[in-house]
Amino acid sequence: MNEKMKLPKGWEVKKLGDVCDLQNGFAFKSADYIDSSDTLIFRMSQIRPGGDLDLNHNSKYLPNDFVQKYSSYLLKDGDVVIAMTDMATETKILGLPTYFKSDGRYFLLNQRVGKLFNFDKSQIDVKYLRYILSAPNTIKYYKSFGKGALQINLGKSDILNAEIPIPPLSEQTAIVTKIEELLSDLENGKQQLLTAQTQLKVYRQSLLKWAFENEKLKTTILKDVTEKIQIGPFGTQLHREDYIENGIPLINPTHIKDGFIVSDSSYSILESKRDSLPNYILREGDVIMGRRGEMGRCGLVTKKEVGWFCGTGSLYFRPNNQLLNPVFLYYYLCSKPVRKYLEENAGGTTMANLNLKIVNYIPISLPSLAEQQRIVEELESKLTICDKIEETISQSLLQAETLRQSILKKAFEGRLV
Repeated sequence: MNEKMKLPKGWEVKKLGDVCDLQNGFAFKSADYIDSSDTLIFRMSQIRPGGDLDLNHNSKYLPNDFVQKYSSYLLKDGDVVIAMTDMATETKILGLPTYFKSDGRYFLLNQRVGKLFNFDKSQIDVKYLRYILSAPNTIKYYKSFGKGALQINLGKSDILNAEIPIPPLSEQTAIVTKIEELLSDLENGKQQLLTAQTQLKVYRQSLLKWAFENEKLKTTILKDVTEKIQIGPFGTQLHREDYIENGIPLINPTHIKDGFIVSDSSYSILESKRDSLPNYILREGDVIMGRRGEMGRCGLVTKKEVGWFCGTGSLYFRPNNQLLNPVFLYYYLCSKPVRKYLEENAGGTTMANLNLKIVNYIPISLPSLAEQQRIVEELESKLTICDKIEETISQSLLQAETLRQSILKKAFEGRLV
């Protein structure tokens, strides 16, 4: 590696290629894809952050006779696979080694995913190797060799030229045992945090249920209590040449995150273009919602976002302020019953899609404006506490990952056993 290693007596530094080899995946063509089969492509995106597998993520199917035709690319349980590409801004899976385990179907290795094989077991313990390839220095090395602006791409030689510290086999076994003991304790603590995080989400929904379930109130529909409900512009109204850098932010579902509206400077339009399409200009108090993909993803437009533009993949609600509190509407649209209504009524075969008729008829039971304000204040008081707990859990999860990396760093500096 680019950093000089100080190693205990009896340890050696060798290149990864001295103890194993790497096989690149095959560039299967989209024309080969079929609707369904027992044979799938193992894709880079199925390696998840942290090294977990999600074999059902963005699945692509191949004819079953490809198993024999491309048998040299067939993955077997226990194979060590490695991502050779990652997004330059995130690099969460680049070079991260993962054990492959099938769910009973056949998986063929795709391009940009490598398989480590032909291990020299007289020199290396495979478990030890997997842990060292997950260590901070190795990942740092892979990132430094990555090529590409939007994506970081590793070549076979980049991976096999990684320098790794190799102790005697007996010490490798002892290091693996100690790592697994410490990481097991760490994982137990992490699972408790994740459980608390899930419980917090359930509690949030219970608060929303409390806020909006009142059988004594008459039910109406959103089109009768809003000033306007507007679907984003047609694709014919916006063209590729309309998009610029650092212009008026255009808001699509990907820009709505955890209730917040987050702009992307590379996804914007000229002020003159915005002004030529006034129906899609956002005002304070509007509630913007994604109309494709995940149902119920929405955000409240604040003073900061005034004048921003509703994208093609979104829609917005403009409440009638004489009848409907904007914040009350935002929380209502975030509630489980609304999400369920949208999921049950959305059109589309490959991706859920909302139209004006569906959102016009979202049912809502409205108390008085004064009661809406009281509900909002009580909700925000309790949700603020939830946010603080959520922040503490998130910080603890980050600390757990930092501790994990610290354990691995010490292990491969000879300071763990």
